[in-house]
Amino acid sequence: MVTAIFVGCGSVSSQKSNSAEASGQVNDTLRIANDSLEYEVIIIEPGFFSWLATQPPRGFYSQSTMEIVNSRKVLIYNLRSRNPIQFDPNLYPFPIDYERDIDYGYEVNYMLYNYFLFFEQRYNQRLL
Repeated sequence: MVTAIFVGCGSVSSQKSNSAEASGQVNDTLRIANDSLEYEVIIIEPGFFSWLATQPPRGFYSQSTMEIVNSRKVLIYNLRSRNPIQFDPNLYPFPIDYERDIDYGYEVNYMLYNYFLFFEQRYNQRLL
């Protein structure tokens, strides 16, 4: 199973879609984009949407709180993605381009924050 997150230059629209794999399993694909900065988050993960529905709603956490947590978790995630001998390259396929000096907006930080929580629970990983 491949899990993907990407924060970087990209398109300017937001999309949600569900697609069926050959195995019949439904994948959740989420793409959140920040129009003014041309940044996006793409999450491809079975079960993410149903898990997200059980979490605190938007507005529960402040953007600054999520930014602090996200920058720490991105650092650890990126260290692991660059060390495929010690960490499973299927869990950490590529680094995440996230800089703490850039304001990605609430929605990008919200999705990245929740994805990290989902990732830690689903794959029994600790990123802090």
